[in-house]
Amino acid sequence: MIKEGQKIDTDFSLDIVEDGEQKSVKFEELLDRPTIVSVYMRNNTSGCDKQNASLAQEADWFDQKGYNLVAISKDSCGSHKNYADKMGINYVLASDPDYKFGKATDSVVEKSMFGNTYEAPTRSAYIIASDGTVKGIIEKVDTKNHADELKNLINNL
Repeated sequence: MIKEGQKIDTDFSLDIVEDGEQKSVKFEELLDRPTIVSVYMRNNTSGCDKQNASLAQEADWFDQKGYNLVAISKDSCGSHKNYADKMGINYVLASDPDYKFGKATDSVVEKSMFGNTYEAPTRSAYIIASDGTVKGIIEKVDTKNHADELKNLINNL
């Protein structure tokens, strides 16, 4: 996994949903100010719903502190649009089925479920400066208290 102080490779594109609209962007375009990237597995699953509900409740706090908020999963933008409506999400949801962000942060690991092994990104969060430098990392997200753990990290930067 990438370490604090290192820069990530921002030269990749993602499809995102922002304000109900789908578009394709270069990752570096999301870094127009410090940005929080919260990685989750899948829309409409218990832990991921808690993680995003926590962020949605505090999205205005992050904005007022000068941070963009991006939640990223392998779900399609169509799924993200419905999910944003359902969960009251007013921040960017990014679709990353090829784990481009996970590869850029060296956070794709082997996992297993029901006896099957597969590779996927860790459920983690990153605070990234406009130049791509990682300023803070939460290696294992507490889904229920995710916004609070991010707020604590920001307040201690």
